[in-house]
Amino acid sequence: MGDRTAFRTCPLCEALCGLELTLDDGGAVTRVRGDKDDPFSKGFLCPKGATLGVLDGDPDRLQEALVRDGEAHRTAGWDEAFEMVRRELAKVVERYGRDTVAVYIGNPTAHSVAGPLYGAAIVKALGTRNLYTASTADQMPKHVSCGHMFGDPLAIPVPDLDRTGHLLMLGANPLESNGSLASAPDFPGRLKAIRERGGKVVVVDPRRTRTAALADEHLFIRPGTDAFLLMALVHTLFAEELVTVRLDGLVNGLDDLRALAVDFAPERVASVTGIPAGTIRRTARELAAADRAAVYGRIGTCTQAFGTLNSWLVDVLNVLTGNLDRPGGAMFPRPAHAPVYRRKKPFTTGRWRSRVRDLPEVNGEFPVATLADEIETPGEGRIRALVTIGGNPALSAPNASRLDRALAGLDFMVSVDPYLNETTRHAHVILPPPRPAQTPHYDIALTGLAVRDYARYSPPIVPLPDGRPSESEILARLALAASGSGGDPAALDELIITTTLRKATELPGSPVHGREADELRKMLDEAGTPTEQRLDMMLRLGPYGDGFGADPSGLTLTRLRTEHPHGLDLGALKPRIDEVLCTTSGCVELCPSTCAADVGRLLAALRAHKPPEFVLIGRRHLRSNNSWLHNVPELVRGSNTCTLQLNTADAARLGVGAGDTVRVASRTGSIDAVAEPTDTVMAGVVSLPHGWGHDRPGTRTAVAREHAGVNVNAVTDEQEIDPLSGNAVFNGVPVTLTLC
Repeated sequence: MGDRTAFRTCPLCEALCGLELTLDDGGAVTRVRGDKDDPFSKGFLCPKGATLGVLDGDPDRLQEALVRDGEAHRTAGWDEAFEMVRRELAKVVERYGRDTVAVYIGNPTAHSVAGPLYGAAIVKALGTRNLYTASTADQMPKHVSCGHMFGDPLAIPVPDLDRTGHLLMLGANPLESNGSLASAPDFPGRLKAIRERGGKVVVVDPRRTRTAALADEHLFIRPGTDAFLLMALVHTLFAEELVTVRLDGLVNGLDDLRALAVDFAPERVASVTGIPAGTIRRTARELAAADRAAVYGRIGTCTQAFGTLNSWLVDVLNVLTGNLDRPGGAMFPRPAHAPVYRRKKPFTTGRWRSRVRDLPEVNGEFPVATLADEIETPGEGRIRALVTIGGNPALSAPNASRLDRALAGLDFMVSVDPYLNETTRHAHVILPPPRPAQTPHYDIALTGLAVRDYARYSPPIVPLPDGRPSESEILARLALAASGSGGDPAALDELIITTTLRKATELPGSPVHGREADELRKMLDEAGTPTEQRLDMMLRLGPYGDGFGADPSGLTLTRLRTEHPHGLDLGALKPRIDEVLCTTSGCVELCPSTCAADVGRLLAALRAHKPPEFVLIGRRHLRSNNSWLHNVPELVRGSNTCTLQLNTADAARLGVGAGDTVRVASRTGSIDAVAEPTDTVMAGVVSLPHGWGHDRPGTRTAVAREHAGVNVNAVTDEQEIDPLSGNAVFNGVPVTLTLC
């Protein structure tokens, strides 16, 4: 029959790149190229995407369910595995209560269609308040700040890269991460285009990253001090009367913010941040003077003790310079599947609190930094069972060594994961999803963060073997097992579809208000899978949808799949603050009381500032994405190595040379890492990439084990969190260095 060509969206990072795949007669992916007809990515391809075929055919990838048999795992039938899940979870719930079962949802679920569709159903079926996700190791401060400012924690402004004339980036390295909380294929090309059209790119980072090297200006900053810099920029805008607020009548708190910023003059924060006062003032003036500007902060700003203040102040600057919800500024994407008629309740936190450390719930979850506490601490409500969906918290959580030990003591654990890795080795049941080529794809999470409005559906390109459940079916069956029942997983989808349609017909402003839900249900493609029917429903109810026939030219899944197989460009981002705002006041809350109160902690830190000799930060690699690509040979070569970068002057003072072994120690433990002296890291700062440490027994990841590296999270501290969001502190961890 010969080779054939298929197209799909890359599922390996947030960039949403289209891929052109070549497959042989057996369905193996033999070549990967960028899809030049994708209107968003236009053929761009990074090293990760180029290896999708290798990942798809990885011999270590699990194809069948596994169950624990003594100290090892054995293959099991799917029915046996799900029955074991149902039985063992029921035992825990009956004996100890529903909150003794916890759920952990990892980063890879955001790169799937099934994860966002079924995660909430699993949590609801369990009836537990013990939900943990990778968000509190990554981005929760942004959700919290946006929740307080705009009323919706998912209303995250992204920089309008294609039209801005001035971009200020803090804690972001998109040339190696491909972007985050701002989905943009060919982020490097988009940055270069800003400069080519006469604009300016400024990067604030403790390292001279590849992104910083490309920028017009790079400002070294001491780790953990971004909030001082941001407040000094706000101070300067007020002090020099450079404030321009274009959202007339829609902004509260301007005078309160002005008062808060008084104590943060550039001259006062310069010695703390390492950035001269004159540079801070010039940066504020240039930001205010730019015709179109955007401020963008990412993981380096979130994983700090003042992560929420950082995230808040980034958007405060966008408001004060008149660039929020404005072309070329920071704008709100309008994803095709998300209804704009449904108004959300204003954001709140602390609806319940954690058992051991009394930490508030945020966005429906607890900090992953306290998961080990909840497993290890005796008493009523102690976590006895855990469901993990993607992710690898035994490597990614702060003080991961402690959590790794805690997982071994659970009564029961079930994991949805394609690998027997550092986390899933503790599981009693492992339910592996199919390979990417066998899986449909639609970016539910990431199109809500795209720098252009865009939609694309990728059907499976290789059929599933008989008896092999899809990822959606695995998660649906897991939800049913968690509820204590069995049955047809399609029944769960049917319940969700009929409930959603009924609510839509009852809600004023809905495109189907007043119609019959049964009539609408019949219009969904009966030939499609349950997942496709749910996507079709979401698109039809969305802002570009056909409203179930009300707009014949509107979007449906069939139209998206058949008429736009390479993706559909829905246009540049458009002002839509009126659709987004759901605060109690109906305005942007520029100075939320929660953030304002935390400024007192910031001011106290400014007065007491005494930096340690060395602080630790993370590091991104272009060929890596957390821990889940280290089993691909092509991605653990070259510069993608687990070394300890330290400033050349610091290395000389300590007598450390390239290749020497250095012991890095903190309150939680120590690791021995290979030194890499470099002038790209500022003095007093050391850097290790995260996601390594593949030396645990009981795993089946041969390539990763050969390139084990060390786990940086053996020396990060689970006791250190941003109190407003619960986010772990990975940036600016105090450490000591000793030459081994």
